[in-house]
Amino acid sequence: MDLLDAIRSTKTCRSFRSDPVADDVLLRAISAARYAPTGGNRQPVRFIVVRDPAVKRQLRDWYLGPWQAYRDRARAGAVRIGGATALIDRADRFAEHLHEVPAIVVVCAELASLHASDVHLGRLSIVGGGSVYPAVQNFLLACRAEGLGTALTTLLCLVEPEVKALLAIPDGFATACHVAVGYPTHPFPKELKRRPVEEIAFAERFGTRL
Repeated sequence: MDLLDAIRSTKTCRSFRSDPVADDVLLRAISAARYAPTGGNRQPVRFIVVRDPAVKRQLRDWYLGPWQAYRDRARAGAVRIGGATALIDRADRFAEHLHEVPAIVVVCAELASLHASDVHLGRLSIVGGGSVYPAVQNFLLACRAEGLGTALTTLLCLVEPEVKALLAIPDGFATACHVAVGYPTHPFPKELKRRPVEEIAFAERFGTRL
């Protein structure tokens, strides 16, 4: 499919059919992820495809705790969300049924291969993710081209030690995110709703419209 069409229509999918996703389909998407840029071309990202029902149920159980805490804060207005409150209800159903998603892809990163040049700035470090999340986005777009829906979440990173033990993730690797993957129950949108480009593109200095 056209790249821009994929970019504009790759939504967060929270409702999946039960159809299995074949290895070759997932391997094509993971293969596409490899072409993302990484610092020093160190290629630190690894993908674990989880289909075992018992393992998925355990991941769901661990997911529910932090999700429900986040959900309750969002409903109380303590967490700002960029959409209607119906979004919370859909995400709640997704959380309850996470174990039914055909595949959960756990994305890991080799810490020694990341160079977070912003750790000294006294704020949340984000630069290390520049060698991780472009590969994740490539994976999401490649899944879209295969007709697969995806939902990216980082809530399970809150229980990283447990997830690492469950999946035999070695020392020196961190969990970066988890991606639910399957064939969507609803059609893809033609275009997602986002802020107008005039609100986010600036010329020369912040706030000066491009």
